[in-house]
Amino acid sequence: MSRNAPRTFYEFFAGGGMARLGLGEAWTCVFANDFDPVKSATYRANFADAADHFRQGDVWKLEAADLPGRADLAWASSPCQDFSLAGARAGLTGGRSSAFFGFWRLMEALASEGRAPRTIVIENVCGLLTSGGDFTALCAALADQGYRFGALEIDAARFLPQSRPRVFVVATLDPVPAALTGDSPFQTRLVREAQARLPAELAARWIWWRGAAPAARNSDLASLLEPDDAVTWHTPARTQALIALMAPLHRARLDALQASGQRAVGGLFRRMRVEHGVRVQRAEARFDGLAGCLRTPRGGSSRQTLVVIDAGEVRSRLLSPREGARLMGLPETYQLPKAATSALHVIGDGVAAPAVRWLAANILEPLLEGAPAVLAAE
Repeated sequence: MSRNAPRTFYEFFAGGGMARLGLGEAWTCVFANDFDPVKSATYRANFADAADHFRQGDVWKLEAADLPGRADLAWASSPCQDFSLAGARAGLTGGRSSAFFGFWRLMEALASEGRAPRTIVIENVCGLLTSGGDFTALCAALADQGYRFGALEIDAARFLPQSRPRVFVVATLDPVPAALTGDSPFQTRLVREAQARLPAELAARWIWWRGAAPAARNSDLASLLEPDDAVTWHTPARTQALIALMAPLHRARLDALQASGQRAVGGLFRRMRVEHGVRVQRAEARFDGLAGCLRTPRGGSSRQTLVVIDAGEVRSRLLSPREGARLMGLPETYQLPKAATSALHVIGDGVAAPAVRWLAANILEPLLEGAPAVLAAE
């Protein structure tokens, strides 16, 4: 494939189009779909050509005839709640994650017409790797359509100040250049254990995708925040109530930072923990320069709170939607829904754009071109 030829892709469960942003302008989206009206409106607001290719609605109501041509790539970030540690872990048979099969029947229909995408990427939470036999079932579905495949666990923290590990299953019908196979820092323990559980006939189709670690991240959580005087802070009483929820270890860390007199910024979630056989709510903060994984406001974890310690004073506030967008690698020009809950819903369900860009530069584009991989970070 010529390096100058347009690369085409379908984006399923597209949300606000974050995979599209990560792939970049060298890729042309010829079809996109999402069921959620808020995410769909956000997609339309950010992509002028959405009217040409975006379809809002249930993936089960789509037909192969709705998908134009033969795409180089089909990207699917299917609903992840049933694989999430914050969710019910119902697996592929769960009500929301079963949307995957709505997507997969389209891939099967395209294959029957000789239009199977050359490459498929399935992105999900890392629970996919440990959710019973679901990962094996996914690999079997890919193998049944002639794909070879492999997985990488990529944490957005490699690129952005947010802890957000996700699994990316990359499957291809194309020959795989030797330069694209080998070691990668993203072949984590979970990936290796999931591969080791595959039956021999599926393990024989496995690809150990290669890719060098990106350059060291040069930002931290504090660098992405709005100025202190431009945001709304919690009352002192509310901040103290959060501090009172901290377990002794977390409280000791906060006290030490407060005593230092230096400025420190941390992300805090409220979680339920079992202590001495009793479920208790705890506030857990991290001050390592990373935000915790962004969630949807109605997800299993509460909305993320920021704790700022400065000159001995402790203040707290909620993370703003724009700050959340920065933690996903979205440009300042990205248009968010006006309501904070809606904006955080779009952001919390998205894929970190820089992780997609790394995958495109190191694997997807070299694979489609049949050329050596771009092993250095851009």
